[in-house]
Amino acid sequence: MERVLLSVIVPMYNEEEVIPETYKRLKKVLDGLKETYEIIFINDGSRDKTREMLLEICEKDQTVKLIDFARNFGHQIAITAGMDYAAGQCMVIIDGDLQDPPELIPEMIELWRQGYDVVYGKRKARQGETFFKKFTAKVFYRILRALTDINIPVDTGDFRLIDRKVSEALKQLPERNRYVRGLMSWVGFKQTAIEFERDERFAGETKYPLKKMLKLAMDGIMSFSYKPLKLASWIGSVLSMFSFLYLIIVLIQKLIFPHSTQSGWASLIAVSLFFNGITLLMLGIIGEYIGRIYDEAKGRPLYIISQLKNMEDRTGPRFKTNKD
Repeated sequence: MERVLLSVIVPMYNEEEVIPETYKRLKKVLDGLKETYEIIFINDGSRDKTREMLLEICEKDQTVKLIDFARNFGHQIAITAGMDYAAGQCMVIIDGDLQDPPELIPEMIELWRQGYDVVYGKRKARQGETFFKKFTAKVFYRILRALTDINIPVDTGDFRLIDRKVSEALKQLPERNRYVRGLMSWVGFKQTAIEFERDERFAGETKYPLKKMLKLAMDGIMSFSYKPLKLASWIGSVLSMFSFLYLIIVLIQKLIFPHSTQSGWASLIAVSLFFNGITLLMLGIIGEYIGRIYDEAKGRPLYIISQLKNMEDRTGPRFKTNKD
């Protein structure tokens, strides 16, 4: 396997509208480095012409590689596959929608040469995004920081440079519900930030609707914190104590003032629904953790590859190929 200085990992899902511009800007930046490099596109089960367009680029440019998934496995898994197959001494993870500027890559490499193992992009501003998305993202990062014992930087995404030894460390973490930026904080090493203003999407629609954002948030919290389970126990204990005290009060009223207590269906149903709701909430939290244990116990590969292009000599630790 050819060793190169830099591997650029670009997950792609239904991005036919941005591929030409993404390739053009990446090539312009990387050619200016005067160093060996490769661009690894991961087609995450796209349903448009993404695969065909990437294969066409690979035919013309041998520095461009393609990992083609058999189906959609998700953004975090696509990033993982890119790191598994990358040959570079360092790697840059960047989304294909050009919200994160490729022009920052030379500055990231300079910080890497100064001795930093992880250089992550920190957003000063987010252009072209709704108030709801910006607000919920800001709240989520701060809740995650409060719930976990790991120092996960706020206002950061997956846009970052990592040293090869960080990638090798991540290969030892086989969990399936992955929150990659959290895992990079967990493994440690010397890290620093580079601030930038995030641009609006070049073209197309976001591939992270509310449902996927919530899934990513759940992965982040449940992968790095047991506090929701502790919260369930704490709420259950407090409610049980108040329920017991209320029972004593009701019994005393019944014994001392037998004619003053009246049965009320409305209050009874309200109390019953409240406690049943709390119980179901706690069971839901516990069930979420159990479901993740079940996912890990099945031991399935993280992803299935349909085709490798311009990198057929490489093997990764977590894959099964239908066709090389």
